This record gives sequence, C-alpha cells and structure tokens, in this order.
Amino acid sequence: MISSTVRFARRWFAALAGMACVFMALPAFAADASAPVIDTGDTAWILTSSALVLFMTPGLAFFYGGLVRRKNMLSVLMQCFMTMCLVTVQWVLIGYSLSFGPDVNGWIGNLSWMGLKGVGLTPNADYAATIPHQAFMIFQMMFAIITPALILGAFAERMKFGAFCIFTVLWATIVYDPICHWVWGVGGFMRLWGALDFAGGTVVHVNAGIAALVTALVLGRRIGFPHISPPHNLPFAVLGAGILWFGWYGFNAGSALGSGALAASAFTATHIAAAVAGLTWSLLDWKINSKPTGLGMITGAVAGLVAITPAAGFVDPMGAICIGASVSVICFFFVTWVKVKFGYDDTLDAFGVHGIGGIWGSIATGLFASKAVNPAGADGLFYGNPAQLMIQIKVTAVTAIYSLVMTFILLKVVDMVFGLRVSQQDERIGLDLTQHRESSYTLVD
Repeated sequence: MISSTVRFARRWFAALAGMACVFMALPAFAADASAPVIDTGDTAWILTSSALVLFMTPGLAFFYGGLVRRKNMLSVLMQCFMTMCLVTVQWVLIGYSLSFGPDVNGWIGNLSWMGLKGVGLTPNADYAATIPHQAFMIFQMMFAIITPALILGAFAERMKFGAFCIFTVLWATIVYDPICHWVWGVGGFMRLWGALDFAGGTVVHVNAGIAALVTALVLGRRIGFPHISPPHNLPFAVLGAGILWFGWYGFNAGSALGSGALAASAFTATHIAAAVAGLTWSLLDWKINSKPTGLGMITGAVAGLVAITPAAGFVDPMGAICIGASVSVICFFFVTWVKVKFGYDDTLDAFGVHGIGGIWGSIATGLFASKAVNPAGADGLFYGNPAQLMIQIKVTAVTAIYSLVMTFILLKVVDMVFGLRVSQQDERIGLDLTQHRESSYTLVD
C-alpha cells in the first residue's frame, strides 16, 4: 500500500514538473514566433542576383569597350572596374546609410548606418523581411555600382582618369544616393507619392542617362567628330550585350527580393521586352538602312532591358511586348536623327538608350502596370487609373531635373579644381597609353 502510494506521488510530481517546464518555455516560444525568420531560398536567390548584377559591370565594360576605338579600349575597362572599387567603399562608408538609412524629412537617410553599423545578419522588415539585412545591402550596392558606370558611355575617349574617379565618388554621394532614398527608402517623398520603380528605371537609368547628356555637353565633342572610325571590335560589344542581358535577370527578377511568383513574372517580362526590342530595332534597320546590323540589334535589346526595368514587376507579358517594341522606335529616332540634328557627342549613346529608354520605361509603367500582376503595386492608365501616369511623369521630371542640375555643378567644380578633359595630344594618342601606360593589344592585325 505504501509502495503504491509512493509510486503515485512520484508520477504526480513528475507530471507537475513537466507542466511547469511547458509553462516556463511558453514565453520563449512566443518570442521565437515573433522573431524574423530567414528564408534560405529567398536568400540564395538574392545573393545569386547580387552576383548577376555585379557581372553586368564587366559586361558593360566589354559592351562599351568594343564600341570605342582601339586606342581607348583599356581606358573603358579601367573606368568600369574602378567604379566597382570606388563605389563599393563609398557604399559601405556612407552610401547605404544615405540611401536606405532612417529617413530625414523625406530627403535623405541619416548616417546611423555609416560603416554598416547595425546592418547585420537578421532581416530588416522595412526592406526585405525574409533575407539578412546584409544581403539586401549587398544587392543594392550592385545597383549603386553600375549606375555611374553607365554615364561613361557619353564621355568615353576624352576624360582624365583622375577626374573620372573624383566625379564618380561625388556623383554617387550627391546625386545617386538621394534619388535612391526618394524612390526606394522608407520615408522617401517619391515613395510616399506612390512612385512605381520596380528595379531602377528612374533611380538608375533616367538618373544616369540625364547625367550622361550633361557630361557630353560639358566636355564637348571629340576631336574629329562626327567623322570617327566605327567600333573597333563589334564581337566584344556583342559579348558585352549578352552579359548585360544575362545579368539583367538578377537586376529585375532579383528586385522581387524573394524567389517566388513575382520574381518569375519579372524574369519573364524582362526577357520578352529585350527580345522584342532587339527584333524591332533590326526591322527598323532593315527598312530604313537596307541592312539589319549586329550593332543595331544589341542596341535595341539593351534599350528594351532599360525600358522594362521600372515595369518588370508590374506588367504582364503583353505589356512587356508593347514596352519593348515602342522603346526601340523611340530610341532609334533619338540615336539616328535627334543626335545628328543637334550634333552633341554622346559617344556610345548613353543618353539615347539609357536616358530616353529610362524615361519612356518610367512613363510606360504608368500605362501598363496592373495590380493583377503585383497587388502591392498600382493599376496604370490602361487599367483605369490615370493618376498613376501623372505620378510617373512627375517622378521622372523631378529625377531628370535634379540629376541635370547637380551633375552640371559637380562637373564644373571638378573641372575648376582638377580639369576634366585630357589634352588634344593625349586624345589623339589614346587614353590607354596616356592615362594608363598600357596597351589593349600587343599584336597588329
């Protein structure tokens, strides 16, 4: 009897102890339930996309490098790779904090994240709730790198390398970072307006394209313009365009910040727009100039990639077809007629493709965007919401004006202190030898 009573007591106390452990653990379970959870699939896709976007800058180097004259090939490669180095350091020290840090009156981020202080391995729910904060930071870094690199297509073959380095750092800090915050940063005033820019139509392409035009005008024409020899290595340019196309999947589909349906939709729209734009440009070439050209085809494809960038996560495949076809017509007109008519020397058509393509893409987003594709977006004009078109026009105009004014001021300051343009003798010899004491080629054809 006593032994059975003891066994009963032991079981009773064991049950009580187990219940106590459960109750003691409940707060911990509650805390874990509310803690941010990293999704490994999303994280893997964003890290892959970051690598794809970085790969676009070497692709841009070959795209631009193949289009310049032989004596300036290496200078373009150097400028692109130096941009990767310079902007990375700038982004870590202050750029990311200015772009995405806690908001200051809608205009800029503060410096509380300077040196990536507080940018750790747990998610930041304001930007990407399923990936480490550092993954979001590194993804955005690649956008900050390629944007000033796009500008060099307008001033290739005539800017001092030292002046280029100084201008790049200043432009990234004073022009790119604020506009990035306005459109994408929490509290940014354009974001509060309801601006749609899925992957950088205004932040990257309108911004860089307008800066490219200003830079071309401030530096003036190259010696011998417009009678400049044709691209020295078109296969390099085709290779570069192919790398850009490949990397653009990370650029646009990665901007979904996850590996789900929205990324697939953006990936699809990106590819369709590029293919349609390349085809359209080739047909225009064939009709107007009697022969389709490789240069025209890759130019059209890049224009399509530019135009679909702000819309990629908001439009369906038919919208992508319309944007791709229309941007080729518009950019073809600017590159073959407007540039010739006004006589400005946009060396590699950075304004004609990225600027004009970005402007049209941003506006077209206000036409073709649909909440059926992305409920977090908005409907455009063709889906019953004309107000979105007006927002897109306003955002594009403000971005263009700010980039124009600030780029002009920065160029004048750098020119006054350091000088922007190489000497006529250096320009005739070529920047490879005069700026870098190296030659792109050791053999003569």
